Amino acid sequence: MIKIDGSSLSIEDVVRVAREGVGAELAESARQPVERSRELVEQVLRAGKVVYGISTGVGELAHEVISADQAEAMQRNLLRSHAVGVGEPLGEDVVRAIMLLRANALAKGYSGVRAELITFLLEMINRDVLPMIPCRGSVGASGDLAPLAHLALVIMGEGECMRGGARVAAEEALREAGLAPMTLQPKEGLALINGTQLMAALGCLVVKDAEILLKNALIAGAMSFEALKGTNKSLDEKVHAVRPHPGQVRCAANMRRLLAGSEIIASHRNCQKVQDAYTLRCIPQVYGAVADTIDHARGVLAIEINSANDNPLIFPETGEVISGGNFHGEPLAFIMDFMGIALAEIANMSERTVDRLVNPHLSGLPPFLVENSGLNTGFMIAQYTAAALVSENKVLAHPSSVDSIPTSAGQEDHVSMGATAALHALAILRNVEHVLAIEMLCAAQGMDFQSDKPGAGTRVAHEVIRRQISHLQDDRLLYEDIEAARRLVAYGEIVRAVEQAIGGME
Repeated sequence: MIKIDGSSLSIEDVVRVAREGVGAELAESARQPVERSRELVEQVLRAGKVVYGISTGVGELAHEVISADQAEAMQRNLLRSHAVGVGEPLGEDVVRAIMLLRANALAKGYSGVRAELITFLLEMINRDVLPMIPCRGSVGASGDLAPLAHLALVIMGEGECMRGGARVAAEEALREAGLAPMTLQPKEGLALINGTQLMAALGCLVVKDAEILLKNALIAGAMSFEALKGTNKSLDEKVHAVRPHPGQVRCAANMRRLLAGSEIIASHRNCQKVQDAYTLRCIPQVYGAVADTIDHARGVLAIEINSANDNPLIFPETGEVISGGNFHGEPLAFIMDFMGIALAEIANMSERTVDRLVNPHLSGLPPFLVENSGLNTGFMIAQYTAAALVSENKVLAHPSSVDSIPTSAGQEDHVSMGATAALHALAILRNVEHVLAIEMLCAAQGMDFQSDKPGAGTRVAHEVIRRQISHLQDDRLLYEDIEAARRLVAYGEIVRAVEQAIGGME
């Protein structure tokens, strides 16, 4: 059980709740700050003060004063009017992550909500009451309003939940989970929807998956080294010490460990080939830059998921209610655009390596990696699929954050498009999984044609693949092989086996 307090949540915690069935509860240390901020909201209401979002409308309607007897109705109307999302429902892991992150932001004690609201949100996670949240509709400023409104509706017993891939009425889902709908108090509806939780949730999951994906990319690259009889001179520690970007140094070290003891590499150490193509020679430099990008994104997310990012913010220590812009998604929009670009580069490198592997004029291997070519086409068209995905990634990697469309009658005149950036980064990541799967299939096939023994890490990776996917002797349904390899990549099975053999990859 993870205890949330608004300050100490990690990306690993988010993943555990989102994907591993771990529950969450409000830390006792968070209750007093939450209650103090709520008491200040109550004071504002009793005093009849005009404060944005508490006793007024929102956005361009901030000048409209809401009377005390209309306050509860306003919360309902706010959520109903903002629940305008469209598109496919978000995955269950993303929804759990959103719920956890919203609860954690509220637990920080600057949102003015009741502690029981946070507890209720966490109980929804623990009892598997998962709101149906459409994936599109957020412009990434004023918070992820539409997606979070779909979440908040369920708390009131409205909207829909997802169960086994089907939609069910929220009221039914709550009842079956033993939960009664809550009546939201002033400020609580706004506090639930003002935040960056969609883009942050996607960011946490993308970063975690990207770290595994990068390890797979290094393994695939090392296997291609073996299949293409690359030279490991470019991996020499001295080369990277004189350009010591952290990711580059780490990736070069990982490559050396993956290829350690390779008889294939040793067999042509004194050959006339001076240097390899960039897709082999520059793996540390390119994948190292990807590693540094992932690290940067992780750092930004670590701050964001432990921040108060709604509006207005309640400061009980000074008695102030301050309107600000912490809901603006620009920091996340930038890093998710950057993540999309970085992940797309993995696929760019991988697809070019696949092309080199299947091309007999470059590889020194049988045409399209299959015996009796002509009768057999081998991996020819698998490269087409990789090329199609790479091309799609180039469109998806166009930065979303360079765009902005004014909303709310011009009151909200600059938005981040961070949710779009995050959705694109996720789509790119899934495409890269397939491209790396194709490279691993081709590299494993190429290694089959080598008579010498591969390195410590590449040998294990080859064995894991061959336990599930046999050598391609004659043409068969390759889409089945690609999907099997993708699962090995996405679920980290190859990475785990390799790390057991050579130690953890940094």
